[in-house]
Amino acid sequence: MRFRKLKKQTKIDKSEEKAKYTYSPYTYRVKAFITDMFMIYAPILYIITYVILDGKDEFQASQVAPLVAVSVYALIYTLLVSNFGHTPGKKAYDMKIVDDRTGKTIGFFRALLRFVTFLFTAATLLGLFIPFYRKDKKALHDLICHTLVVVEKRDPIV
Repeated sequence: MRFRKLKKQTKIDKSEEKAKYTYSPYTYRVKAFITDMFMIYAPILYIITYVILDGKDEFQASQVAPLVAVSVYALIYTLLVSNFGHTPGKKAYDMKIVDDRTGKTIGFFRALLRFVTFLFTAATLLGLFIPFYRKDKKALHDLICHTLVVVEKRDPIV
């Protein structure tokens, strides 16, 4: 085969190849996290503090109550991500958590691992700065769990 034909074929192949996913902006991910804190975690804290315990003083004195609150939030987060691919905050910004290889939603145990590694990432602050230097906007917990946060493409309402 001639060199020109080879060159033309490679150009055609590269132009047909498109980006597989539209990565969500990191600012939207932060906004979705804040939304989830208000929609899911704040009611859990309220119920534990004022319904189960006697008030804020008892909550602050307890060492088990914050652990229970985080555990309940982890369970709700894991169930939402494994069943629907997003939390209410991510849904508000049209984002979805998918497997980076297959593009499908992740399972329960991988979603739980993602939450636990997110806690580690947030505690060290190291992994939260990684998305600023990557094209695919993956944080440390996304790299460990092989997940992506992508923008869902909706059909326009006519």
